[in-house]
Amino acid sequence: MVNEITKEHGGHEVAITSLTTTVVPALPLQEHLLPLSNLDLLLPPLEVSVFFCYLDPAPTAAALKEALAKTLVAYYPLAGEVVTNGDGEPELLCSGRGVDFTEASAGGAVLRELRLGLVDEGVEKLVPPKKAGVMSVQVTNFNCGGAVVGCTFDHRVCDAYSFNMFLVAWAATASGGSAPPAPSFRRSLVAPRDPPPPRSPSTAALIDHLFSPRSAAPPPPPTAAVAVNRIYRIAAADIAALKASAGPGRTKMEAFTAHLWQLCSRAASPRQSACCMGVVVDGRARMFPDGAMKAYFGNVLTIPYGVIDTEDLRGMALADVADDVHRWVAEAATGEHFRGLVDWVEALRPKPAAARAYLGGTGGSEAMACIVSSGMSFPVGKADFGTGLPAFASYHFPWPAGAGYVMPMPSAHGDGDWVVYVHVAPEMAKVMEAEPTVFQALENSYVFG
Repeated sequence: MVNEITKEHGGHEVAITSLTTTVVPALPLQEHLLPLSNLDLLLPPLEVSVFFCYLDPAPTAAALKEALAKTLVAYYPLAGEVVTNGDGEPELLCSGRGVDFTEASAGGAVLRELRLGLVDEGVEKLVPPKKAGVMSVQVTNFNCGGAVVGCTFDHRVCDAYSFNMFLVAWAATASGGSAPPAPSFRRSLVAPRDPPPPRSPSTAALIDHLFSPRSAAPPPPPTAAVAVNRIYRIAAADIAALKASAGPGRTKMEAFTAHLWQLCSRAASPRQSACCMGVVVDGRARMFPDGAMKAYFGNVLTIPYGVIDTEDLRGMALADVADDVHRWVAEAATGEHFRGLVDWVEALRPKPAAARAYLGGTGGSEAMACIVSSGMSFPVGKADFGTGLPAFASYHFPWPAGAGYVMPMPSAHGDGDWVVYVHVAPEMAKVMEAEPTVFQALENSYVFG
């Protein structure tokens, strides 16, 4: 299939011509169903993208496809498709249908022309739409010899932790490096307890506070679809300064989240009387401190949140806000919370559930809401497909939820700087850009040297 797309990039018109084929696992697979876990079922249909920018010499489509076919033998769920069972729930058909792979050419454009910080302008056509299956890939070649490798996957099948494992394995296969441990699909690790033990009042109250049946959730605010996508840079020195201001014992992520929460209060409209801040928490090490889930492939997430009156938040010190972030994240970062959550979903099935943080938590539609997901394990330093490490890389997640979404990741330069992907309301982006000492514009001179 051949498509032609014209897109403006920094004043330069880029005509992208593409050809899509399908890459199947290198070894045959016995078709079978793999149920989604109860934690997978908490995710609505969402697509997540990631992209890597390589200067000349860049990995070739042929090398990427060959390595992908080999990697899909171990990561076979990515070559399947999500279907609906008799109860109306999604489940994974491991059919070996393969991954749609698009080879694209940007014509006479050069990679250094891309304005990556303005995601809607510089990135949108470089990550592939997922029309079928679980995952799709696109490699876009530029006239300078550089290339962008983009992937899009179904969030119901795996979280970023899982997809990072796949990326590392794919790159290792392409470069001839040592193979990382194989992924685990042991659903027994996240199976409901039978019979479920009585939930403690605190565990039950926390789950009811953080999650609700989707049928009971309020509709998203009418402005939910209005958002901009940006990528910023935060210098290592500014990250350290935030951490110092947050007080002793607070992590960089807690300090960053607290600062972002304060910015939300400044961006809130007069009708948004409260600000809700959520944090995505991975449960692997919480459920199994012995490392039994280290290679688990799937979703193991919860989203605790806090809500503070907008005016109160504007007057709080960063250290006090960071203390509040630490408190409610710690409450949910326990093995008992995750096991109780698995049991709660089981009792609710087949009715779907969702995290309340998406819709403002206890603040509801009158709250300015934002979700932070740490991307600090993003394997930018391992994404060598045989021609060298990328000059730049980022996740791209323009989700349809009412809340904003912010994901900090390590810079490809390995200098301690952060790259921060942002999907927020225009008012929030304006406030962030008014503080260039923290959220700096992503300049091409920084990205490509």
